[in-house]
Formats: sequence, structure tokens, C-alpha cells
Amino acid sequence: MKKSPSGKYRSLDRLLHAMQARYTLSISPGALMLAYYDWMVHLSNSPGKQLELIELFFEQLTRHGSYVTKSVLNKDCEPCIGVEDTYNRFEEEEWQKPPFNFIYQPFLLTQQWWKRATNDISGATKHHLDVVSFVARQILDVFSPSNYLLTNPAVLKTTVEEGGMNLLRGSQNFIEDFLRNIEGKPPAGAEDFVPGKNMALTPGKVIYRNDLMELIQYRPQTEEVHAEPILIIPAWIMKFYILDINPQKSLVNYLVEKGYTVFIISWKNPDQEDHEKGLEDYMKKGALEAMDVVSTVVPEQKIHTVGYCLGGTLLAMTAAYMAREGDSRLKTLTFLAAQTDFSEPGELELFIDESQVSYLEDEMWFQGYLDTKQMSGAFQLLRSNDLIWSRMVHDYLMGKRQEMFDLMAWNADTTRMPYKMHSEYLRKLFLEKEFSKGTFEIDGKPIVISDIYEPAFLVSTTKDHVSPWRSVYRFNLASDSKEVTFLLTSGGHNAGIISEPGHPRRTYQVHTRKEGELYIAPETFREKMPVEKGSWWPVWHDWLVKHSDGKTEPPSMGVPEKDIDPMEDAPGTYVFG
Repeated sequence: MKKSPSGKYRSLDRLLHAMQARYTLSISPGALMLAYYDWMVHLSNSPGKQLELIELFFEQLTRHGSYVTKSVLNKDCEPCIGVEDTYNRFEEEEWQKPPFNFIYQPFLLTQQWWKRATNDISGATKHHLDVVSFVARQILDVFSPSNYLLTNPAVLKTTVEEGGMNLLRGSQNFIEDFLRNIEGKPPAGAEDFVPGKNMALTPGKVIYRNDLMELIQYRPQTEEVHAEPILIIPAWIMKFYILDINPQKSLVNYLVEKGYTVFIISWKNPDQEDHEKGLEDYMKKGALEAMDVVSTVVPEQKIHTVGYCLGGTLLAMTAAYMAREGDSRLKTLTFLAAQTDFSEPGELELFIDESQVSYLEDEMWFQGYLDTKQMSGAFQLLRSNDLIWSRMVHDYLMGKRQEMFDLMAWNADTTRMPYKMHSEYLRKLFLEKEFSKGTFEIDGKPIVISDIYEPAFLVSTTKDHVSPWRSVYRFNLASDSKEVTFLLTSGGHNAGIISEPGHPRRTYQVHTRKEGELYIAPETFREKMPVEKGSWWPVWHDWLVKHSDGKTEPPSMGVPEKDIDPMEDAPGTYVFG
């Protein structure tokens, strides 16, 4: 049978898209153009909206002219537009003095105009308007007066005081960063942080290994331990030692000191030969094989399970699969910044549509995986001022360097995502929402969130751009767990989770919904639940104790007689891949 033209030439399309992606931060030009045309066509056919924007332009022009006149006569007069800038770029006193107040005010007015121009346009889809509005903000940020020597009073002052030495240091910083980037090296100072030397130091042994993961068992630090072990499933988009960053900030060490037998999965960093590994592989050869080993080391005990980020999504899928198969080994489920329903993914949804997913699939098809550096484009744009522009000002104009620290070094230790798995994740879970709809299949049959009955503890963070807390909260809508505790803590996706006791400025809100109790909307939760000061770790520890069945002697490290032999010391070998 003759091969269809679409199949015959498909590889050419994929190759082109893969080459393009190297220069577009892995963002689909087609997705951007679709959004632009939708916005432009509907705006051009909306004369009322056009008149509204023209009126706003002349109103802003008049307001700014009046402000300039008044400020010359009265330096304390109110600005023509308040500093409602999300990034707090213009709050310093120097910005309120001439000529800088005459520079930043038009910038804020322009931001305001474009925000109005890219919202509330009849007929255009919300997704496309959100994309156009987002792109407009990114373009405007390029021209922010805070980014340039002659229009940033702080940079200008430093340059005069130091005789330009800050610019010389900044040039050296830029050259060093440029060379490190093209050579594939981590940021300056990251090489001083090495797992097993000054990170990931909790004593333990690798007791099991397959071609997807290593399982680490941590050495007990108490004479007695809680009867049920804890299995932690991190995301394979990140190295596991975020949870064992150093002894003071290690969640793993905290649990071991509290008398738990802790196991953690260290995922292999996939390469091209792993391109056909999918979500089912991560479930069966990852989560389920790890549980088999844990059940062998600690027999006749149920397991407290913990899933972080994408590892939490995998844990929920595994729990649903186990419920379907009648496997009752789970004692509790804890989800750390993990989504099970992707209906409210926040600004990350800007980068997820059919055009974008197809584009990423073509890029991954070409090389067999997607590198974290390729995925970082979208995340950097979501926080462009924090991750791009403020760093440029600090490092290259002010000539300073932020001292490398453990969390930053860990973040530079990048990973990859297999082609099949990442395609399934983006298309089936994120785009088509199969898991939350109950149509995602394992072994030819669907797995359903509502089958999960074990008590669940959900932790989310207020500033999470990866797993927005309202999205995490949606577990309450789908699950039939006999008890769901939701805890919202301050901080971001990583820093909010690594919130050890004694961490300054940490707060949290928490609520437990028991079986039969009415659902509480997220806005009601935020409004009604009291704000407590401190780390969420002790709250979770108390919850685990409540759901544990006493203490016993520590188990052996591995079970050599059953071929579960302790191998090398933690953190193992896969962490260096």
C-alpha cells in the first residue's frame, strides 16, 4: 500500500520544528501567530473598543502633561499613575525625582494601555488574549527604564561613585556567563556544591537499582521507629536531593530524626535510549517496584507515601491503579506541590495548547528527550523580571554577583524528560485532562482519582508558578478520600516546600475535610482559615503520627537474603547523571 503524503513527509516537518526550537526557547511560533491573528482580527472589527483605546490614549497624554507641569512647581505632587508594578521596580525614592519620574511614568501608562488593549475583546478566545497580553508585557519589559544605565538612578549613581568599575565588573560577569553557557557549564560557584560532599548528606544506602531508578534506604537515627515506612517519590524533572539539600534544610533528615524509616527514589536522568519510556513505565518500574522493595524490607506494614511535583501526580495515578487492582498497601498519601487536575494550571497554561504540544513533541522526537534547559524558556518568561531583567541589572550593570547557595546550585543541576513520557504528560494529562476525567488508561482500563480512599495530606505554596495552589486544591473535588487535609504555605514551588522549622517569615493555613463534610471553595479556605506562623513540617509530622500504629525496632538495611543488598552509600550514582 502506498504511503500517504502526510506520513511520507512528516519527518521533514518534525526536523524543521526541532531546528526552530533551538532559537525560540522551545516556544511554538505557530501558537503565537494564532493568538496574534485572533486578537488582531477581532480588535480590527470592534470600533467601540478602538474608540475606547483612543480615548484612553488622550486621557493618559493629558494626565501626564498635567503631572509634568505640577511636579515642576510641587515636587511632592501625586504621580499621574500609581506604582502598581508587580515587580516593584520603581518604589525607590530616586524614581520620584526629576528626570526619572518623567521617564518611568510614561512606561507605566504604556503598560496600562496595552493591558486594556489585549483584554475584553468580544469574540477573541480568552487563551489567545492571555497569550497576546503576556507577550505584550514581555516586549514592554525589554524597554523598562530600570534596565538601562542612563535611565536607572541607582545604576547611574553607582557608576558615578565607582568611576565605572561596576560596568567593568559587569562586563567580566557577562563574558563569564556567556562562555559557561556555550560550553554547557553550570553558573559560577555551582561546582562548589556536590551531592555526597556538602549536599545530600543524610546517611543511607542504595538497596535497589533498575534502568529507571535507584531506591535509597536511610539509616535509622533512633532506637525505635514508627511501624510504617515512608516512601518518597520525587519528580524526575528535578534531582531528588532537593529534599536532602543539607542537614539543616533536609526534609529526609527531619523525618529520620523523628523516627521514620525513609526510602526515596533517585531517578535516572534519561537519554536518547530512554525515549520510549512512558508514564506507565515510571509507575510500574518506578513507584510500584519501589513499593515492592519497601514491602520486602518492612513486611506486613502499610506504607506512608509522599509525591513531590510530578512525582505527586505519579503517586496519585499509582494509588488509583492500586485501588483498581485491589492493592491495599498504602497507609496515607502526601502530595507536595502536586497537581492531579490541570484545569487551573495558572500562567503555565499560556504555553500549553495543541500547537505548542505538537511543537514540543517534534523537538523531543528529534533528540529523544527534552532537556530542562529547553524547558526553562517558558518558566523564565513567567518570571522574567526576577530571572532575567533584575539579574541583568544586578550582575551586569551594578557589577555584583549573588553568592551561590545550595538551592541555586541544585537548580542548576538539570535533568531531561523522555520523549514518550513528556508527550503523554503534556497531551493526556495537561491538554486533554484524561486523568481528572477518568479516561487515562493503564493496561487498557481507566484509572480514576475517585477510587483513592486513603487519607491525603496536600501541601501547596502561595507563589507557585508550576503547580498553582488552586490547581492543587482541586483534588478535593475528585477524591473520595476519607480525610483530606490541605495546607497552604508561603513561598514558591521549591522554597515553600523546603521550609524547615525556624525558617523566618514562613506562615501557613490548614484545614481538614473529613468524609461526609461539605466542600469548601478555595476562596473561602483562604478567607476563613487562620494564618499560623512557622513551618508546615511539624503539622505534617503530627498528622503522620496520628495515622501511624506505634513504634517498633528499626528494620535491617535491605534484605540480602532476598537479593536486596545495600550497594554504595547514598546519594548513589544516578544522581550524577
